[in-house]
Amino acid sequence: MKLLPAAIALLAIAAAPAFAETRVTYKSAKSGSSYYQMGVQIAEAMKAGTEGEIIVTVEESQGSVQNVMEARARGADYVFTTPPALVGLAQTGKAMFEGRGDPRFDEIRALFPIPSLTMHFVMSEDSGVTDFAGIEGKTILLGKGSFGAREGERYLGLFGLEGKVDIADVELSNAVPALKNGQIDGFVTTGSWPAPNVIEAAASTGVHVISMSDAQIAETGRTRLVIPAGAYAGQDEDIVTTSLPVVAYTTTAMDDDTAYELTRTYWEQKAKMADSARWWDGVDQGLMENIRGKIHSGALRYYREAGFPLTDGQM
Repeated sequence: MKLLPAAIALLAIAAAPAFAETRVTYKSAKSGSSYYQMGVQIAEAMKAGTEGEIIVTVEESQGSVQNVMEARARGADYVFTTPPALVGLAQTGKAMFEGRGDPRFDEIRALFPIPSLTMHFVMSEDSGVTDFAGIEGKTILLGKGSFGAREGERYLGLFGLEGKVDIADVELSNAVPALKNGQIDGFVTTGSWPAPNVIEAAASTGVHVISMSDAQIAETGRTRLVIPAGAYAGQDEDIVTTSLPVVAYTTTAMDDDTAYELTRTYWEQKAKMADSARWWDGVDQGLMENIRGKIHSGALRYYREAGFPLTDGQM
């Protein structure tokens, strides 16, 4: 009879619901970058939205190519961010993935879009520049070594401004002070909108963010994006520019329920994330069209339930 209390206790433990904690690794960008901070916010949102059932660990990355490459060896808990174009290149073994192909690249599946890398050509009000033609003869800061710097230089060439603009030898981190003191007339920056350095420049000195024509956008080969009026101080009209879409991916190794919960929680927590960082305002159902290739079957279940637009190629 002395064994009875112990037996009852064991039965009670067995009958109690198990707490199924799921751990996920989210690999995005270098620490200190806006995309790393987004990862931190997503981790917090997942914990809050699932009441601790999904715990996300944010892992620093050296770039999108590394993120894709690691999909070959990572397990079911791996989530990573990259432009959709890189997934396509990996799956076809082209460009930086030439000779580095792997069958597991074909198992990459999308979960949800995150804020896009958005081009900003920012000119001071004092410069009087409101279009690309007006940039000729002005001093522009492009920065060094970044995607934005390379893209900005490419656009100057495409729009007939190569050799007609003075390129400032100043770090992008000093763009706003340089604009304030008249050292530069404008700067080029990328990042999710509204970009912090553009917010600061617009509030402190007054700026005009140049819009692109449809013909110019077509010439760049990038994705069209509209920054709505009011995103920056003094911007009374929509800004039409280009972007590089970024998407969170996993692989078919992730089970459907986890992919479903990650996707559902992301969209349901997005408004709360936007309360602390306005770049989440740039994410809506319209960004779904930027997802090229297949979406994870678990995420598809959520999108069908929520009535999101989907294409045949995503299913």
